[in-house]
Amino acid sequence: MLIFAIKYKNIMRKIVVMLAVVTAFMSCQEDKGYFISGNAPGLDNGKKVYVSEIDDSSNRPVIIDSTTIKDESFELDLKNVEDPNLSFLEFEGAQGNVIFISENENIKFKIHKDSLRSSKVTGGKENRLLAKYLDHLEGINTKVMKGRGEMRAAQQSKDSAKFTTLKETEKEILDNDKVFKKKIVEENPGSFVSVMIISDMLRMKSYPIKDIKEMFDNLSKDIRNTGLGQQIGQALEERGKVAVGSKAPEFTAPTPEGEELALKDVMGKVTVIDFWAAWCKPCRVENPNLVKTYNKYKDDGLSIIGVSLDRPGQKDKWLQAIEDDGLPWHQVSNLEFWQDPVAQLYGIKAIPAAFILNEEGTIVARDLRGDALDNKIGELLNNK
Repeated sequence: MLIFAIKYKNIMRKIVVMLAVVTAFMSCQEDKGYFISGNAPGLDNGKKVYVSEIDDSSNRPVIIDSTTIKDESFELDLKNVEDPNLSFLEFEGAQGNVIFISENENIKFKIHKDSLRSSKVTGGKENRLLAKYLDHLEGINTKVMKGRGEMRAAQQSKDSAKFTTLKETEKEILDNDKVFKKKIVEENPGSFVSVMIISDMLRMKSYPIKDIKEMFDNLSKDIRNTGLGQQIGQALEERGKVAVGSKAPEFTAPTPEGEELALKDVMGKVTVIDFWAAWCKPCRVENPNLVKTYNKYKDDGLSIIGVSLDRPGQKDKWLQAIEDDGLPWHQVSNLEFWQDPVAQLYGIKAIPAAFILNEEGTIVARDLRGDALDNKIGELLNNK
């Protein structure tokens, strides 16, 4: 009995030790934490390292923590994050920053002091995917810039055949870029990088809104609910209202005479809503083309309404520009600059901007200029 009791006690002791080891191992596996560390050759002891992340309310980087360089290295244990976010490392005495994504992983940095953009980041799946995406963007940019330099040379030497070939090559590069981005989004619906890519698509207007919205809707709920995800959701909703195929939002605004004029009152077989301003040089350059198109098609049913984003108190400049450029169509303006309610209704962030409507008031095209606008209007009127 004594021998049995001793053996039993030894067995139990081994079990307890094994359970403690397993528990400790599982704890380490479950709580990796948000920890950053890195090597920074050339940065002096005591130099500050700042960690920033995008603030959802201001959409600007905000410093959340800092540490100091010691023996050309640094480390910082940060509070675990609930959601990933676009983040940055900045170094006292160095220009620029290092982009990374906050995630509950051990994130390591290899810093290049004289070229922070060349720094390397390794960590969890978010930062691995971000590195892949950034490498792709750098490659695309290098190819496009090289090609455009060669195009300029071809233009100068009047080598039209080479210029055409280079232009086709650039289109192929940009088409491949679009395929690459779409593939990443589709294969990584739960990644913050995917919502970053969709944000880039929106900003560059490289995809139809309906396609971007479909990609966004297929992301995981958690990613759509991040700060950036919510911003994109709101932007997609707003742009969807003025996307090609949507009914143009109705509006009313003051004319130069101070009377209220509604969009519905000026509709033609084809209607152009032209956002411009007296202070906008590209708008003024485009105005003669628009006058030419208007005179060409006005008797066939073309109507234009200009919406000016001129500044408060500068009605005289608006009126002078109408006279100087010989604009014979309807004009309205609230003289509220970028805060103009019509401009905000249509999501205008840059001018000139144009919306082409058919007879039913549906947006059939947008942001066309010169010959492209003229050809589209001719196409629409000839189909009547």
